[in-house]
Amino acid sequence: MSRTLPLHLRTAAVLPAAPAAIPVSAPATPAWRPGRLLSAPHRLAFAAGTAVMLLVALWWASALVARIAGIATPAGLPASTLHALLMGFGFMPLFITGFLFTAGPRWLGMPPPAMRHLRGPVQAQTAGALVLGLASLAHDPALARLLAAVGLAAMAAGWGRGVLHFGRLLLLSTVSDKLHASVVVVAGAFGAVLMAMAAGSVAVGDLGAAHETVRVALWAFVGVTYAAVAHRMIPFFSAAAVPGLDAWRPQGLLASFVLVLGFEGFVVWTPVPLALQAGVEAVAALGWTLLALRWGLLHSLKNRLLAMLHLGFVWLGVAMGLAAVSHGLQAAGQPGLGLAPLHAYTMGFLGSTLVAMVTRVSAGHSGRALAVDTRAWLLFWVLQAAVIERIISDIAPPDLTSPLLAGAAVTWAAALLPWGLRHLGWYGRPRVDGRPG
Repeated sequence: MSRTLPLHLRTAAVLPAAPAAIPVSAPATPAWRPGRLLSAPHRLAFAAGTAVMLLVALWWASALVARIAGIATPAGLPASTLHALLMGFGFMPLFITGFLFTAGPRWLGMPPPAMRHLRGPVQAQTAGALVLGLASLAHDPALARLLAAVGLAAMAAGWGRGVLHFGRLLLLSTVSDKLHASVVVVAGAFGAVLMAMAAGSVAVGDLGAAHETVRVALWAFVGVTYAAVAHRMIPFFSAAAVPGLDAWRPQGLLASFVLVLGFEGFVVWTPVPLALQAGVEAVAALGWTLLALRWGLLHSLKNRLLAMLHLGFVWLGVAMGLAAVSHGLQAAGQPGLGLAPLHAYTMGFLGSTLVAMVTRVSAGHSGRALAVDTRAWLLFWVLQAAVIERIISDIAPPDLTSPLLAGAAVTWAAALLPWGLRHLGWYGRPRVDGRPG
């Protein structure tokens, strides 16, 4: 005798089988297009600066590793001279260009500049940096000097055009507060002069003068520009992110930045008593460390993006403290700390602040959240390790100096390469929120 199937089985027997689930594909990533670099000032200038910075980092790391391995490399110009010129002038003005023409018009209440005004300056700076870099491949000293001089001249012309355009915005602006923009224009004009001077020094073979010019530029041009931006932006960002903090930035504070950093540039050309220099640096180190706390350093550690900016600023106080110790030792007839203070300043303050600010601007202007993921946070700490390694190399036993130098350069490149490639991918693609820019 047959048995009647239960209702749910009889129903299932006559209904067609449910179609297999169709996987939902993720939206395709928009293609990277060079034309998108012209849609916003930061895209073009940051992309150029990032590309140059990565090439310089890879070249320097490979040069130091080759030196340890005993591999001969072209020596038309000393590698240390090219290192100084490329690190001082090669990419930082490009990043400053991108920031100035993104934030600067807002400071001045002016409309964003047309990209045609920036294309020429950025192209000239980039081409100049690449020609300067080609000097690393030249065996003949005359050819190497020619390439370096032409490259520096092109960079001076490109940067100078950018400064002139920003100065025009400053003159046309009707806002009451033009202090920070004015400081940037004066420092930028001085930077263009210094680039041209470096070109002339290299052309005639006075490499010592070229080194001195870069040192002056690092303090009186790049440093003063960074200080103006830090004075305006760090208190603002901190007050916006941390309840209870105020945007404290008296004008006298900016004056102290300009005076001390200008002093550090001045003494490159006109030495002063070492004890006096050490005293100025000690006071600056204490004052700027206390300022970091006043601006909310400890509170910032809860916000990775803000912490990156604050920790970069902390290196300025550390660098001045190391400089005070070094010059104090020299005043007492003892060996100083070599280039440790300078690299705490350049790699620590300038480098960390650059990474922090470019990360912030790139995320915000690509429609992404103003936050730092674990990958970017770890890379930032790898960068800090490179700074510490470079500082230690100057105070370590002589037989450890070369390995530590090469290790610091490799670590520096290892931090910047994935960071830079990620941002280069953003610059050539549209904003993730669909907005223009």
